Amino acid sequence: MTFDHTPDRRNTHCVKWDSMEALYGVSPDEGISMWVADMEFPAAPCIQQAVQDMVDHGVYGYFGDDSKYKAAIQWWMGTRHNWQIDPSWIFTTHGLVNGTAMCIDAFTKPGDGVVLFTPVYHAFARVIHAADRQVVECELVNKDGRYEMDFTTYDAQMTGNERMVILCSPHNPGGRVWTKAELQAVAAFAKRHELILVSDEIHHDLTMPGQTHIPMSHIDGITDRLVMMTATTKTFNIAGSHSGNVIIEDPDLRAQFSKRMAAMGLSANSFGIFMATAAYSPEGAEWVDGLRAYLDTNRKIFDDGVNAIPGLASMNLEATYLAWVDFANTGMTRQEFTARVQQTAKIAANHGPTFGKGGDSFLRFNLGAPRAQIEDAVARLQSAFSDLQ
Repeated sequence: MTFDHTPDRRNTHCVKWDSMEALYGVSPDEGISMWVADMEFPAAPCIQQAVQDMVDHGVYGYFGDDSKYKAAIQWWMGTRHNWQIDPSWIFTTHGLVNGTAMCIDAFTKPGDGVVLFTPVYHAFARVIHAADRQVVECELVNKDGRYEMDFTTYDAQMTGNERMVILCSPHNPGGRVWTKAELQAVAAFAKRHELILVSDEIHHDLTMPGQTHIPMSHIDGITDRLVMMTATTKTFNIAGSHSGNVIIEDPDLRAQFSKRMAAMGLSANSFGIFMATAAYSPEGAEWVDGLRAYLDTNRKIFDDGVNAIPGLASMNLEATYLAWVDFANTGMTRQEFTARVQQTAKIAANHGPTFGKGGDSFLRFNLGAPRAQIEDAVARLQSAFSDLQ
């Protein structure tokens, strides 16, 4: 199994490469795309085989009997996360951005506040605003290059208009794997303020060595307000399948969500179902273990190279493949350091302010790529900021 050789994604309707010049001014012919959070690697062979079997059959009709699909989810969550779930708890959405939007629609009303711990995945705020709800930003504390939560401050921010809190666990873009004590504090915060707690755990499989993800469902006393969200898409690099799962144990919350799903006429696409079923298997697990080891080495190469540049600090990555780099100590304005990355190094990376409060001095870099590309990116950044060294 190797992750060193990947196909050329340019001119394949790939948003990550084919939109980078329009958005960042970086040509795909000479630049490196490190923004969108999908990886350069082909999907696991077991997934490729499932798609090939569909192609060989040649009929792409309505999907029926999802028992194997739900059994695969049960197996994966039990085996990989020590989380026992019932198939009746599982709803399949059109990806987890759609899952988030459906939660907002099902459990809040226009004008309600939805709490985010920022900086955080930018799509959360986008769908909250689009649904005419209010984004309430509780800024994370950057303590010595590691994000922590300050619930004394957050409690003081609450007005009583808030109805939901969305947690990103593990955290994107900061790469934190939240501890049990931190998760308990989030649960207590949700209970104090009578908030529905939506836990987006799409990166839960992509932890670094020595790190263990704890599902929010393992925290006592939160079931009556908890909505879990998981997916194969980030783990297995099949984001284009647009398939995700909203998993709700509480029967009352489940009934509310089910009603909104029915009202919207939502159902899963068969490609996503077949791919996810194949992914959640022993073969898929072996592929993920190889991927995690590869990403860990990419992380070390990137962090060592970037942290050697005076003024730059790559936050310690406990999970995900997304490096969060702080340029605050360069003394440059955001426009200045961004121009060096895009125009001099010719790298397209996500702009920090899109992730909310606390992101102004940051850029996010995708490390889910062949090692040679990561080494090239490090060399380009070192050259672009050579006057600081």
